Amino acid sequence: MKKVLILFSHPKFEKSRVNSSLVHHIKDKSNVTFHDLYEQYPDFHIDVAKEKELLNQHDIIIWHHPFYWYSCPPLMKQWIDMVLEFNWAYGPEGKALHDKICLNVITTGGSKAVYCSEGYNSFTVKQFLRPFEQTAILCGMVYFPPFAVMGTHNLSDKALDNYKINYGKLIDLLQNNLAPNDFKNHSFLNEIPQLKTI
Repeated sequence: MKKVLILFSHPKFEKSRVNSSLVHHIKDKSNVTFHDLYEQYPDFHIDVAKEKELLNQHDIIIWHHPFYWYSCPPLMKQWIDMVLEFNWAYGPEGKALHDKICLNVITTGGSKAVYCSEGYNSFTVKQFLRPFEQTAILCGMVYFPPFAVMGTHNLSDKALDNYKINYGKLIDLLQNNLAPNDFKNHSFLNEIPQLKTI
């Protein structure tokens, strides 16, 4: 079974109803390592060697974060800047992450309807996530579409329960060889038949 590393970044985790529900549902799953960056590095002093070793030990890397200003919280950006070093993660000798699966799990206050050319955000979530996609590609990883929980401010308890259950199902699918053909026509992993219950 594939090992999953969830790199979680949320500076206000204790105030996030949605992320608390998602995290508590999946953090104790078998072969899943839940790694809270703000808890581990409140001073932003990232232990690069430790983070590299964690990456070496896992097959699937999940960047789980709120969608802050169309990107991620600052500690996750610093993690990317510091840990994914030249000639380790990318470059002529940078093969450490080759063929690992990578994806974003995000939460957004705005609904799906506002993330399009006609919506007030003007662009799709996929377009905003291009830097993450290109980072994964440059590092030789296989980038999957995001799992997105959108419209969090108005999310009912029932809908949130469905999302957290589907997050757990997604991890199970990833560990058991979810393949690109399973989602080739979908912008979000939420939309694949195995998960589309919302």
